[in-house]
Amino acid sequence: MHEKTVSVCARIVRGKELEIIEATFPTFTEDLENLGGWLRRNRIPRVAMESTGVYWRPVWNILEKSGKLDLLLLNPQHVKALPGHKTDRVDAARIAELTQYDLVRASFVPPPEIRQRRDLVRRRVHLQQDRNRVSNRIHRLLELQNIKLSSVLRKMTGATARSILEGLASKLTMKPEKLALLARHKRVRDRQPELAKALRCHPDDHFRFLLTELLEEQDRLTAKMRLLEERIAERMQPYAELVERLCEIPGIERLTAWMVISEIGVDMSRFPTAGHLASWCGLCPGNAESAGKRHSGRTSKGNRYVRRALIQAAWAAARISRRRTFFTTLFYRISSRAGTKKAAVAIAHRLLCVIYSMILTGSSYREQGADHFDRLHPERTRKRLTARLERLGFLVTLAPKPSPESS
Repeated sequence: MHEKTVSVCARIVRGKELEIIEATFPTFTEDLENLGGWLRRNRIPRVAMESTGVYWRPVWNILEKSGKLDLLLLNPQHVKALPGHKTDRVDAARIAELTQYDLVRASFVPPPEIRQRRDLVRRRVHLQQDRNRVSNRIHRLLELQNIKLSSVLRKMTGATARSILEGLASKLTMKPEKLALLARHKRVRDRQPELAKALRCHPDDHFRFLLTELLEEQDRLTAKMRLLEERIAERMQPYAELVERLCEIPGIERLTAWMVISEIGVDMSRFPTAGHLASWCGLCPGNAESAGKRHSGRTSKGNRYVRRALIQAAWAAARISRRRTFFTTLFYRISSRAGTKKAAVAIAHRLLCVIYSMILTGSSYREQGADHFDRLHPERTRKRLTARLERLGFLVTLAPKPSPESS
């Protein structure tokens, strides 16, 4: 499939003879509808197509409306041609032959309503990335004027930073001491001398014009994100109960739950096990072994939207300060031997397995506790802690705790 044409090959068994029919169709809507009629006239029950950019989507959407075709989307890596033997006609014939003998593995394509929600949440991700770029441009503009606002403030997107930026962008020349008085947070107001020192600069009309433009663009993107979130919340109403249950998992919030549901759907029968889902999302180790040697364990690309959302959730789950959870303990347990980045991916994998189980069984999240591994192997924990105290020079004598009845 290409932007302008679609090459088609049909293999039809008539008795003991095999008939091969080939055709080429343009990609206008009328021609793709003719393709559907051509398939029905030839009584083709199963159609496989290669995933090529976005060009497969209109073909899929039009053929899907007939409701009488078994559609398969194939990974190009699984049907890749040998070098020097690649043409559109040969590709179509090879895909048809592999499909006839059931030698292909279909990729996951969610139903239309899930795809629509997927478009909305992905659009929000893109707007968020655009707003982050605008924030970076604002930071760069401030640095060019030697305004060290980020050296004093922890967040450049908070209310205090915004009020100060609006003061810098205003046409009225304000002294640094007056700009420092715009701080809204109490902790920042206590550091007004340092803040005034960071705001000492010589702004001109060019700087104010650029800063005003960037702030307006930031407001525009924020307004579009809010409008999009309202649309997503409206479309996610049928799954409100599931979203509420998923938010019980440490690190998972409403936006993350929306992203996961919109990307993987709610029909877990598409994935035989949680491991298959983790592989599809790119959250499990790769397998590259030859001659008994393991060459690489890097994760595959997978679904980058789910992967990014769950890794962010993993960092949040690992750094919950108000209460230690099972995921907090697991994160530090893995990071001590593999590093924090691999630990974050491992936590994201475990979060996805929990989500898979909750959607499949309809159950709620059950916290295992930060002392799960201590309770799992109490004797091993006792030996480890005793040896640690002895290395510090203590003489350790342990005695069992008396039970309440005996006391």
